[in-house]
Amino acid sequence: MNLRVTKIFDFETAHALWNYDGKCKNIHGHSYLLTVSISGEVINDIENVKNGMIIDFGDLKKIVKKEVINDFDHCLLLNANTPHADYAKVENGFSKMMLCEYQPTAENMLKDMVDRITPNLPAHITLRYAKLQETANSFVEWFKEDNL
Repeated sequence: MNLRVTKIFDFETAHALWNYDGKCKNIHGHSYLLTVSISGEVINDIENVKNGMIIDFGDLKKIVKKEVINDFDHCLLLNANTPHADYAKVENGFSKMMLCEYQPTAENMLKDMVDRITPNLPAHITLRYAKLQETANSFVEWFKEDNL
């Protein structure tokens, strides 16, 4: 039987889209939801403390928090090539900034998150699906089968 384990994470992030032709060129923030779904073999070993699980929800949480949430939560994301990057030089200015090698759109952020999570999963676990919800009605999805 194939099963997936899914966990949803919430965090706050601000960003600005450099050279964009709309309101999002200005620094603004979102309450993001990141959905992560993995698959793997259910442990069938009565001697294993994780018996009956693919992965302990707590273990998945530790991975995603370490690789994604700790960096993105309450952070200002800016394209490293933008003039806004000068904010990083302001003494006592923004204390948590990420100068990205990409335009910090939801699409690029999710790609970055998938790239951070995937190599840190246990060998028997596969990331199958990820979703980054930026607003109540706007989100980006990543599917393993679309990226083989």
